[in-house]
Amino acid sequence: MAETKYEVTYIIRPDLDDAAKTDLVERFDNILKENGASIIDSKDWQKRKLAYEINKYNEGLYHIVNLSAEDDKAINEFDRLAKINNDILRHMIVKRED
Repeated sequence: MAETKYEVTYIIRPDLDDAAKTDLVERFDNILKENGASIIDSKDWQKRKLAYEINKYNEGLYHIVNLSAEDDKAINEFDRLAKINNDILRHMIVKRED
């Protein structure tokens, strides 16, 4: 089965300190790896003003992960855990065609 490439973008709440943000990113990178995904890169994008307020926040820290996986197990687990994590304001998973 061919590997599928994905791009995961998530917004971290801006008042998280650097150590907590690093722990959060490592934890979610590990969730992907433990469920069979290969991470191509995982990088901070930038702090941006949000188009609308989310949980009383007007800005957020954007983080982007490019990965490949043979099945959607890693993506499903990331999605499930990101929905219940209070430090992640929003996330988006896109299947890449390149």
